[in-house]
Amino acid sequence: MSATADVLRIPVAVDLAAVVVGALTGGLLAAREGFALSGVLLLAVTGGLGGGLIRDALMGVPAVAITNPAYLPTVGIAAMVTFFFAGWLNRTTGLLTGLDALTLGFFTVIGAQKAQTAGLPVASVVFLGVATAVGGAVIRDVLLAQRADIVQPGPYNAVAALIGASLLAVLSGPLDLPLLPVAAATIALVAGLRLLSVRRGWSAPVAIDLPLRARSRWSARRRRPEG
Repeated sequence: MSATADVLRIPVAVDLAAVVVGALTGGLLAAREGFALSGVLLLAVTGGLGGGLIRDALMGVPAVAITNPAYLPTVGIAAMVTFFFAGWLNRTTGLLTGLDALTLGFFTVIGAQKAQTAGLPVASVVFLGVATAVGGAVIRDVLLAQRADIVQPGPYNAVAALIGASLLAVLSGPLDLPLLPVAAATIALVAGLRLLSVRRGWSAPVAIDLPLRARSRWSARRRRPEG
């Protein structure tokens, strides 16, 4: 069984559900910023479809968001919901956080698996899995003229997608394990890491100076009184 032959058929309804949650997240952010209808629509599109558009552009294939007639209308409906019911949705923050974590997991699996189906190398599978998961958020932050959320310390986002995509790429690639249970485990892992990092205040690691840290520890040991 090869990675290209064993294709995970994710139901369109599940993919659309992930797109809806991404669109709701982007639309809510626009509503909180007081954006006009066009701004709500734009951020809903980037939140729901941005990652997939980046993935398909990098792979050189027709964008599913454009060729499938269901995606853009679905995002449009989600944008209208956030535009008219932003106050009510803001009271369901806990639910949206959980759905957002699941969406991150689904997008990671969808992106990585499409790369596997195309026969791309393991590193490319991981990269496209992460790009699909967080690409929409990056575009959103660029449109808002702010530093991308994924590059700042905070709850796991790209880190969770990176771990999950790496797991899927190795287990269903070189190790040749059945794709369906691997995909389910990846979604659970990514969503779980995201939720735990939010609830427990975990932050993505930042750059460190190992030589400086080593010298500091060595100096501290030398100054420590003996006995």
